Amino acid sequence: MIEQRLSEQRGLGDHGWLKSHHTFSFASYYDPKQVGFSDLLVINDDRVAASRGFGAHPHSNMEIISYVLEGELAHKDSMGTGSVIVPGDVQLMSAGSGVTHSEFNNSKTDGVHFLQIWIVPAENGTKPGYQQVSVVDAEKRGKLRLIVSPTGDDNALRVRQDMKIYAGLFDGDEQQTISLDDERFAYIHVARGSVKVNGLPFKAGDGARVRNEAALTFSDGDKAEVLLFDLRPVEVNHPAR
Repeated sequence: MIEQRLSEQRGLGDHGWLKSHHTFSFASYYDPKQVGFSDLLVINDDRVAASRGFGAHPHSNMEIISYVLEGELAHKDSMGTGSVIVPGDVQLMSAGSGVTHSEFNNSKTDGVHFLQIWIVPAENGTKPGYQQVSVVDAEKRGKLRLIVSPTGDDNALRVRQDMKIYAGLFDGDEQQTISLDDERFAYIHVARGSVKVNGLPFKAGDGARVRNEAALTFSDGDKAEVLLFDLRPVEVNHPAR
């Protein structure tokens, strides 16, 4: 079963310098039917104005992934990590027992567009950590490339949970079918463009919960960039964040 959630059904936080679409309940947006899916708690689709951003703030017991679509995102944290993340880069900060970080648009003229994803970890109170990898378009062209996994194999980032994330680019005749374990859940998020999944049309910002599907076929893309989450088959009622 593929249960679609359309872009326009998401929550919106408009703060002038920040426009954030919330797939799941977050901050002042709360929908009791949208409080995460399995261990996937947050997908925020953020656009930040030039030279603006999030000042230093704390996190704990969360796996926080940033996926940049356009522009440059500057990151600093209390572990001493400092980096600028650009399209193709994927960052994973394991907040563990506690970490403070800031995120700013690194450009004085252009906006930055990125996804921030929160995964509930399998264990609390672990040592904080930071990882970053660059994945060139050729590795995602017409296929789903593993970017996050519990083991960190194949140059993926290592997440502290039984889940995986794949990223893919689909345009024109490009297509891929990926098999699913019928005892697992999955979540689809279309970051850009449009694509069909098992014949269902998806546009930018659309997503879907997936249960009891043997396979997913991504096809008929129009400059599509997609993320696919492989998740534990648990129905968890997470509190809104």
